[in-house]
Amino acid sequence: MITEILLLILGFVLLVRGADVFVDAAAGIARKFKIPAIIIGTTIVAIGTSAPEAAISIIAALKGADGVSVGNVIGSNITNIFLILGVTAAIGTIPVHKNTKKYELPFVGFITLLLAIFGLTLGQISRGAAIILLALFVAFLIYMIIMARKSDDVPDDIKPVSLGAGAVLIIAGIAALVYGSNMVVDSATAIAQHVGVSDRVIGLTLIALGTSLPELVVCIIAAIKRQYDLAIGNIVGSNIFNILFVLGMAAAIRPIPFQIAFLTDTAVALGAIAMLILFTYRGSKLTRIGGIVFLLSYIAYTAYLVIE
Repeated sequence: MITEILLLILGFVLLVRGADVFVDAAAGIARKFKIPAIIIGTTIVAIGTSAPEAAISIIAALKGADGVSVGNVIGSNITNIFLILGVTAAIGTIPVHKNTKKYELPFVGFITLLLAIFGLTLGQISRGAAIILLALFVAFLIYMIIMARKSDDVPDDIKPVSLGAGAVLIIAGIAALVYGSNMVVDSATAIAQHVGVSDRVIGLTLIALGTSLPELVVCIIAAIKRQYDLAIGNIVGSNIFNILFVLGMAAAIRPIPFQIAFLTDTAVALGAIAMLILFTYRGSKLTRIGGIVFLLSYIAYTAYLVIE
């Protein structure tokens, strides 16, 4: 048991460090080509900080740990909004762009509902469902490219990185992610067996929190530096990436059974999106009060899982 816990910690360290290297390299390359801050936040940083979720869910799917694969994604999306945006808003009010409020947040709600429909009607995320998710991901990237062309908000505090150096760092980051994800999946599964809980609960709590550490660090630093576009863009982009790319890729490799209990968790994820839209509807910003409500909601949801 102690060995598994140490391996779990080491795996998370590799995941966080690998994601950090990946983000720095990708953002540096993007800065070199003068890509706007909101685009970096919603695509490159979001993909980089979601790389742990991708690595773990894909590895878990290959190893048959389906509860970990799906629970990690749903749990991470809930954690991203309730915990991470809650903490960030508690530090400082987060302004929300008109396009983010009008298009991207409803899109997150739509794909979350779509995931629930797949689970309810098919009982799994099939390869056909995976194709739909991946097609939507491509459509989202096209949308972001179009948005990038309309914006001239280029960050000036990200150090440009050459293509050669960036490629080396990206490869190193991916290697750390792969090794770390293997450690996390194996050790977490062993811990779940030791303590007698399902891999669903482990995925929704321990692994979801661990893989959301990069998002938490990025958002807290962004809030302290008042780079709020990077913070909100990171969370929105991460949630979209988690469902469309992470589960899409995992299910394309191997169809993933969708436990009926995940419908409750998906409903919580939908509720989190609805609350975010509601709290930012009038003032186009998430205030400290909203942040506190989100934190309390996260505590309540975690308590529900523990009691269950």
